[in-house]
Amino acid sequence: MGFRFFRRIKISPGVTLNFSKSSVSTSFGVRGAKVTLGDRGLRKTVGIPGTGLFYTEVSSSKRGRDRSGRQSGPSLPPPEPRQKLDLGFFERLLTPKPERAFVDGCKAYVAGKKKKAAEELCGATHLADGAFLAGFLAINDKRLDEAERHLKQAAAMHQTLGQHFDKYGLEVELALPITEFVTAHIRPCRRGVLLGLAEVYQAQDQVKNALDCLNKLRRDTTDDMVVNLSLAELVHEVAPTNKRLAKQIVELAGDVKNESSVHAALMLYKAQALRTLNLHTAARDVLTAALRKKKDRDEELLRALRYERGCVYENLGQNTRARGEFEKLYAEKPSYEDVIKRLGLG
Repeated sequence: MGFRFFRRIKISPGVTLNFSKSSVSTSFGVRGAKVTLGDRGLRKTVGIPGTGLFYTEVSSSKRGRDRSGRQSGPSLPPPEPRQKLDLGFFERLLTPKPERAFVDGCKAYVAGKKKKAAEELCGATHLADGAFLAGFLAINDKRLDEAERHLKQAAAMHQTLGQHFDKYGLEVELALPITEFVTAHIRPCRRGVLLGLAEVYQAQDQVKNALDCLNKLRRDTTDDMVVNLSLAELVHEVAPTNKRLAKQIVELAGDVKNESSVHAALMLYKAQALRTLNLHTAARDVLTAALRKKKDRDEELLRALRYERGCVYENLGQNTRARGEFEKLYAEKPSYEDVIKRLGLG
């Protein structure tokens, strides 16, 4: 799981200048839909305003450079940010102890001192933001019991999440792996906390508690693809051949369209559920639709979709097509799943 701290300066309505330790970028757009242009390329961000959940797609910055290697178009010099995390002597005297621990924890993390950051933040868990950050740092270090405790504290105080990050001019973005193929980017909010807590419970084999967290989020909105994908993955993992649960996954996915990697991953689980229900033609159609768009899709996700389609072709008696899928997979990655066995090579 990765963290990013960055500061943001508003230039004009819909335009902001973002700067971190490593780069400067300019963002254009409104809440929920934004384009960021920086030295790492063009990043499109689409999310649900107020939820802290969003998805990003990155395009290479090479297109923005001329043949000499210079960046085309005007550039803005990086400003010097006001160091709000540097508390003076009198400021420290007037700042409550948990808040001082929160500031010191953030400073330590920005400086790359992760162990010290975790130690400092343990004294800041009476603050929602302190508990939030301490919880995700504990996830990163696989201290799951501690992560559960901190995130439950943050969930209980979710109304105040983000207040102290805002006070010190910090925005925090957490990259949380949701499945083998998809990472969700979350910010301090109830959704972010519950999504993180669900991952902790899943890692602890507390399936019921993980489902409770995800179902709470689903009751808030039924069209959050990250939540739906997390639920589908969890249900499939519990009992991949259970027909009753397979029906739940099909209903959960609904008429999902291939709009992003998140959607494509959900289509994979839907196809697997349809195959469990012996609806092989329907499964083939879902997989074919998921494979029509390959740009910006994770390579392992594409392999999983093609492998599943090969299995469906076998179920349909289309052995030539099945072999074609498995041969392509073998050529790319000979060790992938059981393609060697399926091709009769070992």
